[in-house]
Amino acid sequence: MKNTAQVINCQAIVPEHLAEKRLDQILSQLFPAYSRTRLQQWIRCKQVWVDDELKRPRDKIKAGAKIIILASLNEEVSWEAEELPLDIIYEDEALLVVNKPAGLVVHPAAGNTHKTLVNALLHYLPELKKLPRAGIIHRLDKDTSGLLIIPKILNAYNKLIKQLQARTMKREYLAVIQGLLIAGGTINAPIGRHPKLRKKMAVTELLNGKPAVSHYRVMERFNHHTLIKVKLETGRTHQIRVHMAHIHHPLVGDKTYNSGRFHLPKKASELLINCLHQFSRQALHAQCLGIIHPVTLQPMEWHSPLPEDMLHLINCLREDKLNA
Repeated sequence: MKNTAQVINCQAIVPEHLAEKRLDQILSQLFPAYSRTRLQQWIRCKQVWVDDELKRPRDKIKAGAKIIILASLNEEVSWEAEELPLDIIYEDEALLVVNKPAGLVVHPAAGNTHKTLVNALLHYLPELKKLPRAGIIHRLDKDTSGLLIIPKILNAYNKLIKQLQARTMKREYLAVIQGLLIAGGTINAPIGRHPKLRKKMAVTELLNGKPAVSHYRVMERFNHHTLIKVKLETGRTHQIRVHMAHIHHPLVGDKTYNSGRFHLPKKASELLINCLHQFSRQALHAQCLGIIHPVTLQPMEWHSPLPEDMLHLINCLREDKLNA
């Protein structure tokens, strides 16, 4: 494979809340599109300047410092193109929107090197090799279904990243949670790595985690469950799953954040019991995605209907309520 390179030119001012942190930590917060390993490599290769000076990854940086990255971005040669089905909702010269099914991993990683969304995208659009992470600017968990936007050109990539950072990209999810909620609300609780279980996330102190804000409202109540709509203000790993478990309303089917227990409500109908046993993923669907188009500057919005498994779950919950 021919290895091509592209120049990356990024600038940012260190905000107060990142003051006195390590340079590599600051870069990972300011430029989330790039992996921490890649950012550290750029620092060591003298491609990162702080107030016109070269620094080490571990150097502490003051608020107000101007950071400039002028680096060479090589193709992701380890990610291979594979002919896999794609559910494309929208496409133009700058971006495409796909509807990801539950069970599909977004990008290759240890244990999942093939048959991911990225493998399919690279087959459909080989030019994505020239973009960071093959154009992936936000992710969905393997067992979360719904909408993802993928920029096709660097200009669109940079502008959509800025919309994510400015919290202006609209992202709404539907989720079925355990227990009954009386009204909607906002969860403002920082999220970081679980202190003991490194594969999990958890609500942590702000110094050890990143700010995380989720707004939710009740869409429908059942006997022992609630259908909610969640609007993300931030986009932390597992954010909705962690936040709802934090307020003691974990998602139906979420084996990671439900204390390892399968929950069956008292006096549930046989239909509902069977349905809950068969529902093998977290009940979470990315239903709505809205942006300002990076080229036309027009507002755009897309919607994805609930997949069959979540529709069946909700219908079972409705029938259980009617027969109570």
